Parts: sequence; structure tokens; C-alpha cells
Amino acid sequence: MLEGYSRAVAEAEEHIQEREQPRERHWGKRGHPHPYLSGNFAPIRRTRPLTACTYEGVIPSELAGGQYVRNGGNPTTNEDLGRDAHWFDGDGMLSGVLFRRSGDKNTQQVTPEFVNQYVLTDIYLNAKGNANLKKPILPSIATLVGGSLITVLLVVMRTVFLAFLSALPGSRQRIKKISVANTGMVYHDGRALATCESGPPIRFQLPSLETVGWYNGRKAENEPGRDKRSGFGGDSSIAFMKEWTTGHPRVDPVTKEMITFHAVFIKPYVFYSIVPPTKSHKKSGRTLGPRFDMPIPGMGSPKMMHDFGVAARHTVIMDLPLSLDPMNNLTGKPVVSYDPTDRSRFGVFPRYEPQKIQWFETNACVIFHTANCWETTTPGPVPETYVHLLACRLTSASVVYSAGALAPPNRKPVPPEYVEEEQCRLYYFNFPLLTDTESLSPDNKPTIRNQWALSAIPFEFPTISPAYEMRTARYIYGCSTGSSSYFSAALGKAAKIDHLAKIDATALIARGTAHPPQQIKGCVDTRGIEEVFQSADPDDPVKLFRLPRGWYAQEPRFVPRADAKAEDDGWLLTYVFDESQLDADGECPDDDGGGGGEKTAPAKSELWVIDARNMADVVARIKLPQRVPYGLHGRWYSEDEIRGQRPHLAVRRERMAAEIDTSSPLAIVRDTLERWIG
Repeated sequence: MLEGYSRAVAEAEEHIQEREQPRERHWGKRGHPHPYLSGNFAPIRRTRPLTACTYEGVIPSELAGGQYVRNGGNPTTNEDLGRDAHWFDGDGMLSGVLFRRSGDKNTQQVTPEFVNQYVLTDIYLNAKGNANLKKPILPSIATLVGGSLITVLLVVMRTVFLAFLSALPGSRQRIKKISVANTGMVYHDGRALATCESGPPIRFQLPSLETVGWYNGRKAENEPGRDKRSGFGGDSSIAFMKEWTTGHPRVDPVTKEMITFHAVFIKPYVFYSIVPPTKSHKKSGRTLGPRFDMPIPGMGSPKMMHDFGVAARHTVIMDLPLSLDPMNNLTGKPVVSYDPTDRSRFGVFPRYEPQKIQWFETNACVIFHTANCWETTTPGPVPETYVHLLACRLTSASVVYSAGALAPPNRKPVPPEYVEEEQCRLYYFNFPLLTDTESLSPDNKPTIRNQWALSAIPFEFPTISPAYEMRTARYIYGCSTGSSSYFSAALGKAAKIDHLAKIDATALIARGTAHPPQQIKGCVDTRGIEEVFQSADPDDPVKLFRLPRGWYAQEPRFVPRADAKAEDDGWLLTYVFDESQLDADGECPDDDGGGGGEKTAPAKSELWVIDARNMADVVARIKLPQRVPYGLHGRWYSEDEIRGQRPHLAVRRERMAAEIDTSSPLAIVRDTLERWIG
């Protein structure tokens, strides 16, 4: 283990007491700093091209030529720390570390290089440098969650009006898509794609992270060739809505198909698409063409849907009692509303046949991220098929409110059988599928066989070895915290990751199957964080990596060793930040305008490479030239993926002021109206 890691512990302890002393400060209308706009959640304004970094330790050879990239919301302005804001708001920013390979086989060297770039969406390009706009074009999720009917209508109408004005002369960019592409990333068919629920994926180029253009399932903007065929959304009157794509598309590691869904506000509320690679993968032999916007039957209302489960042959859609419906305001409910007395439903269907969906019901819950999904089939005269799902299950929608610094609404009384403690844990679900004959009888209803937590520790942002996705994976990695629950931060505070976790799902599922805990509310391993640390068992199914005090991590990603002899033989990559760098007011002293008081060195982050086998050794620490705000999802792009990218003719760029015609009568009208609406 690096000496630097131990030294960091001591350094953090020296600074922690002074940093924790509160100082009075004024924060606009709220009277306090928004927890997701301050500290290392505050946006960074500076972007950099690939810039060489120093490091400590030994960079594993498996990283040579590859690049780690993380996405997250980064508002272009952050002057009003008291405004409505939410952790899920903000323009997408990609922050990456390329492990550049140089030299020959005998003198090979690896040089880490940091790069960060905004995703140049229509929203970003229209707003960047636009002095007419006093606040972001899109309303904050916090406003949609906590605003009154009139407030929500006004902010939505403002967005629509600004989009209309963007089509007039003098606009910096016409707004055709409202996505800010700030959530996840995926690699499919030679394209690196950034994602967000409010639009289609958008392609960016590795390793520069420059934006290429929107991807419709067939082709991306600025790519050579002509393909006028429709993709996501089709040619219908609601095509703009049907192209809204989940932040977590899945790519089958064998067939290379991309599977995704599109949640909308009108019936049938969810559509489903499968996009195969241009050339059939040699291992799969499948030649099925793309299938866009297949309806998912059985959804009763529009829902806030973020993720789903995809196995090798089946898909799992989650219909949870977390609604996302603009019509809610007409009945006195917020646009985003959670009903703890309603039922959670899991729809399981064969990958290519959503019309054969089977619905399983259980108690209310919220799931934003799934860890893995796979099938098993028992032999016999009538084989039985089971679909298994591992997911991070929350017992309330508190994250929706706490991430916006909002108090949850008063909930109506919940029957005792539905009451659960506030938690977010890694859960196991087992769905036995009815045969075609059994499903024909209306009396046969699918029933969940097993549903319980594997471990009692808080667990979110899961990741596994990519080679085991959609198949039985033994190890699940993710984020945890020493506080009660990852997402249930106190009002006015932000949830932070101070532990990384490794869970042996195979061992705990076997234990739970042999000695089942209580269904729904039960847990196989009931130990808390400190009890796990007291274990000396080398085969303990739960292992934790604890960061030094005052240091916090982000979502880790697993990179396997080239000659891996076991599933967990590899590395975890995660950005970390030492909060002893914050000033007396808890702000980051950045060169780009953050922080206050006398001039100090800008705050900086690091990328740590952690041994995934023992969850103890930090084998390398990459020293970044600036900080990386706490964000959302990351991905590892291999050297082969970077080399295998499709060609492109151009990248998106910001228009210079001299390129914009502001003298025409329509441009003057547009400018006047835009300035008036702010």
C-alpha cells in the first residue's frame, strides 16, 4: 500500500477540526448555502485539453492506452447559491484521465493526462455567454418537485418560449433537443455516448472529449454518409418525446446490441429499443435489424424511470410508485410524487418480445440503479426459467428531495405492513417465469420467489466486471457511507461517499436461499459498517475500503487485469477529493472564481487506482491539475474502443460573437424578448 495513502490520513486529521468550525456567511434567499452547489459539489468553470499529470505508485499495465471518464452536471453559472437547484441539474461535463502509452515494448511508459470538457448540447450552446439569461433555460428538478402549479407552469412556459426564440436569427444555437447529457455514458458500435433521460444520446470523441453530435440509433450528427431513416422516436407527432432515452442503456458484451427504453408522458408511457451493431458480432451470429420504439404494455401512468435490468435473454422494466407526470399539479400533487402505499411492479419479458411481459408485484420502493441481471433454467420435463436481479433498493423517495435541499412532503399514514426503516441496500430479486401455457390462464399470477437485502450496509452506484454483465457475476462493487443511509442526508447537507464496498453476491444469495430471511424487509448479512471492519475473515462476503477522514470518493469503475485469474482480479478507479482544501466557509478556493478570502492554491482532486481483490491497497494516485466536482456516473474506455471509434467529419463548437448576425429585425425582436423573459 502506498505510503502516501497513510500520510493522507494524518494530514486530513490535522485539518479536520479547523475546517469543521462554522463561519457566518450570507447565501441569498435561502439564508444558507445550497449543499449541492457548494464545496466540491460546486461547478468548475475551467476546461482543459489533455494535460500531463504527476502520480505516485505504479500504474497497472492494463490501464495503458485506455481512458477513465466521468459524467456529471456542471452548471455554467453559480453566482446565486440560494436558488432552486438539484444535484441532477446542470450542463453535462466530462472529466477524464487518459493513460497515454509511449515508447516501445522494452521502454514502454504510461503518462496520465487529464481532460475535461462540457458536452456541447443545444441547451449549453444557446446559453453559453448569453447575457440575456438570468437563470438556466431548463427549470430545476427542485422546482418541479416542490413548486406550486403556477410556478411549474411558468417555468415550463419559459423554457418552451426560449426554445421557440432560439429558432430566430441571432440565436447562438437552435434548441432542438432539451437534454443536458449529464448522467451516464456508454460505448456502442464505435461511438462513445453521453446520456440523459430528456433526450437521445449524444456522441463525443475519445480521448479529447469533444462533442460530435446527437445519435438517433442509426447515425450521429457530423458523421460521414447519408442515412435519412428515422431512429429513436420515429416520425410520429410525439417523436420528440419518444426519443427520450434512459440514462443507462445496456450493451450486451456478447451480441454487442444496445438495449434501451424511452419513458414518456402519454400512453403506453414506455417504449423499448434494441440497436444491434452494424456488423453482427462473430460470437452471437444474430442478424436481427434495429427495433425502435416497441411499446411496453401494462404501464398505468407516467413514471420517473432511470434504470432497468437486462439479462442475456430477458429484460426487466420497473414500474415503481414514483410518478413523473405534469398533470399531477392539477390534483394538488407535485410533478414528481411518491406514494408509499402503492405497489412496485417489475415487468419481465423476453428481450425481443415485450408483448409477452409478466408483471410481478411487491411493496413500494424506489430503485435508481441496478447492478446485474441474469437467468437460470432448471432441467426437467418442464424446464423452469428464473430471472434474477440485483438492485440498489431505497425504501423512500428521500433522495429526490434531499438532492434538491428540499424537505420531503408530509406523507399520508402507511399501513404497518408497508413500514420500513430508511435505507438503501443491495437487494436480490428472483422472478420465476410462467410458461406460455401457464400464462394463458388468468388465475395464474407471477409471484416473486425471493426478495431481500444481501447486506445491511448502505450501498449505491454499483459496478461489476464488464465481462460478467448480463450473466452470473460474483462480485458487486459500489459506494457506501458511515452514516445511516447513503441517500438520506439531513436537510441542508449533502450525501458523500467515504467508503467503497465489495459484496460477494454469490455467497450471500446462497446463504439467503439456504436460510431465507424475512421477505421484503429481511437481510442476509445484518452487520453494519463497523462490524464488517472488525472481521478478520479473509473470505468475508463484505469487504470495505475506508477513505481517510475528510476524503470522499465518487462512483468506482472496475478494470480487469489482462491475465486475470479470478473475477475480482483487477482495479477500481475513482476520483477522490480531500476536503481539508476547503476554505473557512466550506468553499473551494479555485482559480476560476470559487471560494473567498485571501488568495490560496486552487483545490485539486486525485484519481485513485485501488486493488479490487483486497480492497485495501492504493496502487497509484494520479494528481490532477484541478478538482473534479462530485458527479454521477463514470466509465472505462479500453484502448481497443478508443482505436475502434467511427470516423467523424467535425465536432460541435461554440459560435463566436462575430459569427452571429444580430442586426436583422427578427434578431432584434428575438434579443428583446429573450432579455425581457430572462
